[in-house]
Amino acid sequence: MSLLESRMTLRNLRLIVVIAREGNLVRAAQAMNMTQSAVTKALQDVEATVAAPLFERTNRGVLPTTMGTALIAHAQVILAQLNHAEQELADLRDGSSGTVVVGTLLAASALLLPRAIVRVKAARPNLVVRIVEGTNDSLLPQLRNATIDLVVGRLPVYRERDGIEQEALLEDHAAVVARSGHPLASRAALTLSDMVAERWILPRPETTLRRQVDEAFREAGLRAPSGDVESMSVLANRELLLRTDYLTVWPVELARMEARGGACVILPVDLAQTRRPIGISTRAGGRLTPAAEVFIRALRDTAAQDLSADT
Repeated sequence: MSLLESRMTLRNLRLIVVIAREGNLVRAAQAMNMTQSAVTKALQDVEATVAAPLFERTNRGVLPTTMGTALIAHAQVILAQLNHAEQELADLRDGSSGTVVVGTLLAASALLLPRAIVRVKAARPNLVVRIVEGTNDSLLPQLRNATIDLVVGRLPVYRERDGIEQEALLEDHAAVVARSGHPLASRAALTLSDMVAERWILPRPETTLRRQVDEAFREAGLRAPSGDVESMSVLANRELLLRTDYLTVWPVELARMEARGGACVILPVDLAQTRRPIGISTRAGGRLTPAAEVFIRALRDTAAQDLSADT
């Protein structure tokens, strides 16, 4: 019997997603407002339907089997698409409402994303924009399973593009930033060799920006700096930068915005290796909600009309 012909229900799909998320049948029962025995029975019914165990019982809880992992991934997409359908129907009933879930990377969070939000809220004040911060490693899986609608930031490198459609909006590069009183702040010219011995706040090693910074030093015949602090938090990095003699790398628009305030300076060193397009990533073959389409238009307009004038 196929799954379409079986008695598999949306509640069954939600059940296995919740069990995977909670990793424990007791917590899953609480989340589903069911008894543990009812959860166990429902899981047994689903496993009987697919003729395979979906979870492995361990002393610390439950873990998805290979079959379970596959079915959970499909269940997540189905449930997310139904949520999108409900949202789209609401949008069609009231063209000024809806929710768009946007994953954001550091490069987009300074100017592009806030200005696009201002633009879209001026036209659609009842539209809700939900922001999820992270790296490509954490955001792209959520994009693929339809948990988020789009990702805005540096476009992922080739090996990360599977199942992803990309649209470049503008080009970004990184700048080296220090507090205004840093010993290097008064230098008229600098090279990377002047910075090898400095202490650094750097993005995490798995990020594209960190890999590009490492490459810039290696191409100059230098050892890549090891970050004393590895962080993606703009607020924490800024506060640490202002209180110490650390150096950091920021997307150039963020660096310029902070430098205009006078507390930070952009050091005169070229990081051409960090040039990369900023744009929009969406799920290949996925159907965008009207709210997501409106927000994407706002991003395009912001990049073309607002930020092109700034750069």
